[in-house]
Amino acid sequence: MSDTIFHKIIRREIPADIVYEDEHLVAFRDIAPQAPVHVLFVPKVDFATLNDVPMTQAEVVGRLAVAAADYAKREGFAEDGYRIVMNCNANAGQTVFQVHLHLLAGAPLGRFGTAR
Repeated sequence: MSDTIFHKIIRREIPADIVYEDEHLVAFRDIAPQAPVHVLFVPKVDFATLNDVPMTQAEVVGRLAVAAADYAKREGFAEDGYRIVMNCNANAGQTVFQVHLHLLAGAPLGRFGTAR
């Protein structure tokens, strides 16, 4: 496994507010939240970007999405709505090079997809 901050969280080398974990992934609150609820879902397998996930392991991405949806239901904001986002490479805003999914919720999130 590489040495990104996410890998260190998975290995428990640095603390995080972990809200979910199973044998495939870990989810924890973002330290710089962009919404009232901002949780990161990170697989325990090592892929730097979404481009690196082979079709033969597509279930990695599916598990992240389903775990995020389950978390939203369990926490009671699924019906109000939430956003999941995956950034791929620097121009898309990826800053930690380990595949991960952002779950954002807790307030109206507004329009998405406009360039800066």
